[in-house]
Amino acid sequence: MNCYSVKLNGNIAVDDTILVKDVEATAGSKMLEGFKPLFSAEAVTRLENKGYKVAGKTHVGEFGLDLVGEFSHYAEKEDTLKGAAASLVAEGEVKAALGVDMNGSCRRAAALSGVDFLKATYGTVSRYGVISCAASGEQMGVYAKNAQGVKEIIEVIAGEDDKDGTCLKNQTYDYTIGDVQGKKVCIVKELLQKCDDAVKANVTAYADKLRKCGVEVEEISFDIFDTANTAWQILMTAETCNNVSRYDGVKYGHRAKQYKNIDELYVNSRTEGFNFLTKAVIMYGSDVLSKNRYADCYDKSLKVRRVIADKFAELMANYDAVLTPVCSKTAYERYDIKDAFVKVFEESVFTSLSNLIGTPAFVSGGVQLLGKAFGEATLLSLANAVERMGE
Repeated sequence: MNCYSVKLNGNIAVDDTILVKDVEATAGSKMLEGFKPLFSAEAVTRLENKGYKVAGKTHVGEFGLDLVGEFSHYAEKEDTLKGAAASLVAEGEVKAALGVDMNGSCRRAAALSGVDFLKATYGTVSRYGVISCAASGEQMGVYAKNAQGVKEIIEVIAGEDDKDGTCLKNQTYDYTIGDVQGKKVCIVKELLQKCDDAVKANVTAYADKLRKCGVEVEEISFDIFDTANTAWQILMTAETCNNVSRYDGVKYGHRAKQYKNIDELYVNSRTEGFNFLTKAVIMYGSDVLSKNRYADCYDKSLKVRRVIADKFAELMANYDAVLTPVCSKTAYERYDIKDAFVKVFEESVFTSLSNLIGTPAFVSGGVQLLGKAFGEATLLSLANAVERMGE
């Protein structure tokens, strides 16, 4: 089931990069058309064991590489772009949804649809049962209408899982929503300069609401987001290139009908099975992993990851959260897929840092709150305080 509609008696939607037993899972790609897994993702199993029902699967852009899901092989094309899972939550069709945030698409979708989304600290939620592309930075997260709804679901799915080697061991997590009086939040002016006036106004309005809740908010200069974005895009494309190499028409994936030899089978299967954006990511990833480029690109990006993590930790020693935009504009219009690689790169400047260093990010009210590792409770509390003002 690969659709927007869900059964009315269900209450959780799952995006199509997450496995549900015996339900088609394609990651939005023709390459995986017809694939039905024999098991469910660990997060799905934990929800079902607690009495939640999976109502259906939602479209994602092929392997989660686009802005908000616009280049799914299966979705009907629309004039505007918002994201399937986020739209279902916004419309009240489901209580919550699970999504895999690899390059910011889930957070962008949440912002554009006016719902909440939490990308948790890397390693706190099992990735077992995720169709993986960029394993070192992708993380399952939760869509819900408000912070309380996100808290309810993340408390179920977070925790150690022996089936996932990236899942943290012997850790317990606190998602308690508490008082925000006296908390300190900063706004990064370099990111505001990359947005249109409507987004700037939204961030400013959210900051004013935080101040009314007793939060200290100030604007700072912290120009590391462009560097973080470049480093993450290099690592993400390299890891994606490596991970999708398994889809060759022999071991896995779509198999071309016309070929004369094994080389043609590989080429024709991948040509037919992947869209233009995925092919562009594979080509770029191949380049940064090549012998002549590895040291200057991939290896250097790994070193940059550590520097960025240290710089961000220094910042968070003085603040409880960073308030940033999620997108450069309040709505996206449909565009040609040949422009996607550049468009996604430009928009990912707001989201890549969190993927690069594994820290949590929370979207609420169309803005983003970035926190320190395991700082989800603070982000939930800040968002909840603002949301309660509107009650």
